[in-house]
Amino acid sequence: MNSYVTGETIRHLRAQRRMTQEQLAETLGVTGKAVSKWETGVSHS
Repeated sequence: MNSYVTGETIRHLRAQRRMTQEQLAETLGVTGKAVSKWETGVSHS
């Protein structure tokens, strides 16, 4: 799957739930920086 599409989907779903990147990160047990990388497509993992 295209990382841009994946990042857009994560961002869209997070915004629908009115969550910040930090709130989503805490829920998932990752850092806010990780969520940011997912949304921007920077992460290659």
